[in-house]
Amino acid sequence: HWTLLSVSLLSCLLSAACGAGLALAIALTAHSRGTRLVTGCNSSALPADARAAIVTNDCPFNTTRIYDTALALWFPSMVLAAAEAVLAGRCCLAALIFRGVGPCARSSSKEQV
Repeated sequence: HWTLLSVSLLSCLLSAACGAGLALAIALTAHSRGTRLVTGCNSSALPADARAAIVTNDCPFNTTRIYDTALALWFPSMVLAAAEAVLAGRCCLAALIFRGVGPCARSSSKEQV
């Protein structure tokens, strides 16, 4: 029971942190209109808006669709991280119930009667 409790608690915390990090990345990217995604490219030819189509040799990747692709991948990842956090929280609750702690735990006085 202790292994289930510790692993599920760790998984719940990591999934919640992952979901929060993805939410922050989505917010920063949407606020800056994608310019933070191409900050590693040191080119004056890069557009102020990352959604504009431009390909330069100064950037190690194709910048034409990076904004849409990043958001299209981050939204489902955030939903899956939230679902994982919920399921891990339920496993943590089950482990607490198995240990006799929690809202649905059996009390010892009822078992003796």
